[in-house]
Amino acid sequence: MNRITTTNQSESTNREPTAETVHTMRIITTSGQWRHELATLGASSIGLVPTMGALHEGHLSLVRRSRIENDITVVSIYVNPTQFNNPHDLDSYPRTLDDDYRLLEREGTDYLYLPDYHCMYPDGYRYRLHEIELSTILCGASRPGHFDGVLSVVLKLLAAIGPHRAYFGEKDYQQYLLVDGMVKAFQLPTAIVPCPILRESSGLAMSSRNRLLSSEEKRKAPEFHRILDSGTSIEGIRQNLEACGFIVDYVEEHFGRVFGAVVLGHVRLIDNIPRKPEARQECFGSEVHTC
Repeated sequence: MNRITTTNQSESTNREPTAETVHTMRIITTSGQWRHELATLGASSIGLVPTMGALHEGHLSLVRRSRIENDITVVSIYVNPTQFNNPHDLDSYPRTLDDDYRLLEREGTDYLYLPDYHCMYPDGYRYRLHEIELSTILCGASRPGHFDGVLSVVLKLLAAIGPHRAYFGEKDYQQYLLVDGMVKAFQLPTAIVPCPILRESSGLAMSSRNRLLSSEEKRKAPEFHRILDSGTSIEGIRQNLEACGFIVDYVEEHFGRVFGAVVLGHVRLIDNIPRKPEARQECFGSEVHTC
């Protein structure tokens, strides 16, 4: 990644402005560097946007909100291996660091935190965080250990950066609830801020994984949201998704929302929508349709 120069142990490096650069973002690679930098800031508030990179407009909306609500905005990029229960999924996860850097710099991000595995897991992941109720349903039911990895890495990021606020998109609503619960359980001084789902014009929830879809799959993928938001019964939604060719992991209702996870091709997609008040709870087999 020759467009990005990381810092040494004692200082952070400014990127030289170019014709296409309107903001100089500083890169930090260790918590020690951040503590050194933090001592010089005198900032009254810090916002953190944790990401795994492959940024899209949804991520950038979190950055913009953080910049409005805080003096300093830090974005972390770390593809966290401990939350992947499928090695192929980890290997295929999009990595677009050069593009991510340009997008974050354009948005006026103050700091990019780029830790490596040794920085995040000096213990080799011997110590981890485990929640025993909410993490066992929805994505947790079919991805054992996933939320252990999510909660552990988020706790480490909060400890390293010490933000006043951290921003999470509601597409991963279960993740947001777990992180918010973790912060309250351990009485951490960070407010967890949920942000609305951003969607493509087709209705498909923005996701880094969308770029892994083929052209044909990209045309079919919006049916996921349309069917999930159809107001029919849970079983009717499942049947309609299957009729469209999706492999359904789950369709369930919790917390006043309908949650769904499907596989299209080799890509796993998740989404959720507030449950419509007039939604019917009974199953209507005749509602199944073919895409």
